[in-house]
Amino acid sequence: MDHDHASHDHASHDHTDHDHASHDHASHDHADHDHASHDHTDHDHEHDHADHDHSQKHGHADHDHNHSHEHSRGRHAHSHAGHDHSHHHHHGLGGHHHHDAGREGNKRGLTIALIITAGIMLLEFFGGLITNSLALLSDSGHMLSDASSLALSLVAIWFATKPASPSKTYGFYRFEILAALFNGVTLFVIAGFIMWEAVQRFNAPPEVSSLSMILIASVGLIANLASAFALMKQGDVKNNVNLRSAYLHVIGDALGSVGAVLAGIIMLAFNWYVADPIISVLVSLLILKSAWGVIKHTVHILMEGTPITVNQEEVKSTLTEIKGVIDVHDLHIWTITSGLDSLSCHLLVEDDTDNQHILQQAIRLVEERFKIQHTTIQIETSMINHTELKV
Repeated sequence: MDHDHASHDHASHDHTDHDHASHDHASHDHADHDHASHDHTDHDHEHDHADHDHSQKHGHADHDHNHSHEHSRGRHAHSHAGHDHSHHHHHGLGGHHHHDAGREGNKRGLTIALIITAGIMLLEFFGGLITNSLALLSDSGHMLSDASSLALSLVAIWFATKPASPSKTYGFYRFEILAALFNGVTLFVIAGFIMWEAVQRFNAPPEVSSLSMILIASVGLIANLASAFALMKQGDVKNNVNLRSAYLHVIGDALGSVGAVLAGIIMLAFNWYVADPIISVLVSLLILKSAWGVIKHTVHILMEGTPITVNQEEVKSTLTEIKGVIDVHDLHIWTITSGLDSLSCHLLVEDDTDNQHILQQAIRLVEERFKIQHTTIQIETSMINHTELKV
């Protein structure tokens, strides 16, 4: 009975010490040390003391285990709550670094292509004047446009790296889209000018130095292909609309060079000088087709259109499939710049559901299935009541 009472008193004492600050626990350890010293001198009760010490340690261990378990649960809950926030933040940063790495590749490709294009532009311009070839002059005009578009695309990439500000919370990413739109418009203007000049030459086509024209156009073609290869190898001409617009300028020049070579061969073989303006018109039509695609795409982005790679109805269906979600509304998906899409929506959920768990599932599904990392999702219950939004 005395032994049980002693154990009970010790357990109570231990529990009280645990409720106090950590330095009190240190004092309790000191007291245990004194108690152990006292029991050590009591040889008559050595066996009882051993039993008591075992019970004491066992009880203390049980209490520590329970305390550690509860504390661990608390840490787990805290960590889980923090995970809902940090998970999105981590993936956002990953996408950001990937986006910056892609931009560096685009910059290298543009720089190489600009150097090549500027050099060949001068060659074809003076070659066109010497040979009196409209095809060469038009190709040098393409080259001038290309050099300008490549330089503008480089400036746009530099602007995009500037940090966001209170007045421009998205930063300067959209400058890349504006550069692409400008490049598309200049392609239209140049193609229109060449077609107009070609029409004027149909009635009285001038004599052209065909052999010189072929040689110069061949050099231009090689340079254009080298520029196109640099852009494809270093950059992302498929998904980056800014780089794609510059790439189309280069491809347009390559077509112009091919046209000039063909026109030169025809004129050299048959003295049929009307081939020069005819081929110039055909090349211009191909350039207009590509330019229209760039303009249409950039205007779609500037109008906050849904990315062409994303189906809004599929996104809505995916979010609705999450357990506990009743409705998805105010869903908006748009492109900030090439490779950087955004999504915002409201999710109406059941009142007794875990909102943070639903939010985490929504973030993960949108990222995994639609490659959208910049998401803003508002969770609502039946208690939330807001006016219907205009868009």
